[in-house]
Amino acid sequence: MFDLARNALASQLAASVQAIENSITACPPHVWGERIGPHEFWYIAYHTAFWLDCYSTDDVEAYVPPAPFTVAEMDPAGLYPDRVYTRDELLGYLSRGRAAALTVIAAMDEVGAAKRWTFGTYDLSSYERFLLITRHVQHHAAQLQLLLRQNGVQPPRWVRQWPPA
Repeated sequence: MFDLARNALASQLAASVQAIENSITACPPHVWGERIGPHEFWYIAYHTAFWLDCYSTDDVEAYVPPAPFTVAEMDPAGLYPDRVYTRDELLGYLSRGRAAALTVIAAMDEVGAAKRWTFGTYDLSSYERFLLITRHVQHHAAQLQLLLRQNGVQPPRWVRQWPPA
């Protein structure tokens, strides 16, 4: 039964990441800087990629993102990066985060799934951590698709599982 749950978790997390990637790919240049609330399209994609990769590590406090990204996203003041990241940079970062998450999930057994993962106010089982990550990614995928719709762009189709059937 655990294998079934672990495989479903991996599939749905990766499908959520694919939904973000599809939205980034579908985003025309004139929407890249459009806002939903206080944040621009590119920043929502960056924020999602950062926390996907970061939360996929066991020691969030020691997390160092790949260049050109920085740990400024962890600053409680809500600092924006020094520059707008490109579509290719963010797609690469998302790919890295998905690979990191899937590696941890694939290696997870029932003991590892129950292991506590803590960061800030989070105190979750490792398994629940990946449910949290999936919900976070899907939340922002929906925001990006809303921005596309509001700007007259047909959003990508729903990604029901990964790899796509």
